[in-house]
Amino acid sequence: MPESPIPDVRKSIEVKAEARRCFEVFTERMADWWPPSHVLVTRPRAGLAMEPRAGGRYYEWDVDGLEIDWGRVLVWEPPYRLRLTWRIDGRWQSIPDDERASEIEVVFTPAGPGTTRVELAHVRLDKHGAEAERIFKALDGPSPGETLQRFSDAV
Repeated sequence: MPESPIPDVRKSIEVKAEARRCFEVFTERMADWWPPSHVLVTRPRAGLAMEPRAGGRYYEWDVDGLEIDWGRVLVWEPPYRLRLTWRIDGRWQSIPDDERASEIEVVFTPAGPGTTRVELAHVRLDKHGAEAERIFKALDGPSPGETLQRFSDAV
């Protein structure tokens, strides 16, 4: 009997800013909203960055300059859409490539004058294999969740 597919985890928030501003904060000011508990480096983190193009990477580095990739940019469509791989395993450790990486899609939709609906979805969680259910359970929960709330506060 085949295993049931792992559902996507979708969260959203309305932000008091134009889509362009939201996209810029999300991609250019990651350190302002990224949850402090989401760290891959073992030494103190010195920064976070995203290369602004499809094929680019998003990554962090520590005080010694060691870099660890969180994933790759699959889709770069400012100011409305971004799709990334997410190189995390079930123990919240980095994985070296995209073979077992799920994906994150972020959509920025104008929702009225000066307001944007930001939707963040973790998709293709099944790519995590045996750890997919554990990752789903950790991500699933009430919207907007810590990440989107921190993002909204930063905007």
